[in-house]
Amino acid sequence: MKKSPLSEQSFYILLALIDEPLHGYGIIKRVKELSQGMIVLAAGTLYGAIEKLKNQQMIELDHLEDDGKRKVYRLTPQGLAKLNEDYLRLAQLHHVASQLLKTKEEV
Repeated sequence: MKKSPLSEQSFYILLALIDEPLHGYGIIKRVKELSQGMIVLAAGTLYGAIEKLKNQQMIELDHLEDDGKRKVYRLTPQGLAKLNEDYLRLAQLHHVASQLLKTKEEV
């Protein structure tokens, strides 16, 4: 069975966790920063994506803060591997598109 690519939101969530574990609001802020404001995650979207990524074992609970009110998540080795896999897929896509667009501009 072919593996499905990450959604844009999931890709950015995994990227946000690459340097350090973060809680939900920290992930929202980091994704906005990494995407230069192009991706602004609503809380419902974020927590739905977090549940999916947890079920796929790409992220996991790191610890609780504020007397258990905030969950802090971290990237797993499986999440890092998937992030790399999708990065390579996107790099190939970028390369092909660049070549085709360059050819089209020369006409």
